Amino acid sequence: MAESVPIAAFEGGALTVYAADEKTREVSLALPLNRLLTALVRVPAEHRDAPEALAQNLLKEKSPYPDEALTVGLEFLHEGPEGALAFAAALPESAADDIGEALDAAKLNPVAIDALALGVLRKRKAEIGLSAARRLVLIREMDDIAAFVLDGELPVAVRAIADGADLKRETMLCLLEAEDFGGAGELAEIVTIGDVPAEGLEAFAPVRALPAQASAEDKAPEGLAARAKEPGTLNALPESWRQMLEETRFKAKLVRFVAVALGVWVLAMGVLFGVPFAYGFMTDHQKALSREHARRYNEVREMREKVRLVQKYSDHARGALEILKAVSDRLPEGMELGNWNFKREDGVRFAGEAADAASVYQFKDALLAMQLGEGEDAEKVFADVILTGPSAAKGGRQRFDIDCRYETEEDR
Repeated sequence: MAESVPIAAFEGGALTVYAADEKTREVSLALPLNRLLTALVRVPAEHRDAPEALAQNLLKEKSPYPDEALTVGLEFLHEGPEGALAFAAALPESAADDIGEALDAAKLNPVAIDALALGVLRKRKAEIGLSAARRLVLIREMDDIAAFVLDGELPVAVRAIADGADLKRETMLCLLEAEDFGGAGELAEIVTIGDVPAEGLEAFAPVRALPAQASAEDKAPEGLAARAKEPGTLNALPESWRQMLEETRFKAKLVRFVAVALGVWVLAMGVLFGVPFAYGFMTDHQKALSREHARRYNEVREMREKVRLVQKYSDHARGALEILKAVSDRLPEGMELGNWNFKREDGVRFAGEAADAASVYQFKDALLAMQLGEGEDAEKVFADVILTGPSAAKGGRQRFDIDCRYETEEDR
């Protein structure tokens, strides 16, 4: 990352810009912990070349938008022969409309997204302490309390605690998460930074309070700026925002090229002085349209999923009893079913025995041809019927297994 990337922070619904390059309007944006999906990830050595898939699965379990693709940022904290420890974070675009609007209003282009609390940890590392003991660090942010359980300098649990939550309960959950991830360990100390209501936390470990920063300018930018200069630090910038950044940079280069080319004709064609302004206006307009399109697309997709779910569970014609009756009505003479496994979302699987192989194939064809309704409104019940067998069984009978699916493998 560039040496001189300015820092901006979004807290409490407001954007604070500590500095900005007037030419590029690029900033490294810091967010409270509760605006990001975060997780600690152990990356085995065999997955070191592609750790994003592991992190993405963990973050999707926490996301309120499970169908939304996440752009995962990874910061590797420790590496060893058996694997690595990484801090993963992602910003769901569906929950970032207010951030995008604030950036558009300030005409800023984010090149990276970091966590405010990580900047505080970086700046106040010496005050927190460098011992190998396990400590709980609680950092007051404007929107929440950021909680970190540290074994030495390495985190083993990260949690955003909402204002008004039961801090003792959240502390217990944080410590249980640390034991699950980093193993058992005695909590040596609780360190609070800022106005953290620590009453009752002495039951877990001694509490040491550190004051908040003296001023807004001194709150986190120094630590964030130091992080921004280092390669490999966290960057949770969504993919669509990355694309818009590249487009903005390309258009800026194009504007500069056009300005140089037209400089020769500046005395005769003064009207072209408005070109850079026009490109800037078009860039801002396209960025706003792109964000609005992404937001509406997500709304439509969520509504379609809800409608599909309601339709699925209100379709009594595909219920267990109706499907059992329909299958039983098509059993050939001498055929017996041995077991039955019905899943509303997928279909039905069963096994059985028949007197001969021909009746098994006849039964499969009958199942594949099953329809609901009549005439033009008729539709197939099963999109795919997979037959395993028949194979010879005792007494000259033919054993078989049938998997009837509502959707084919290609449709899933």
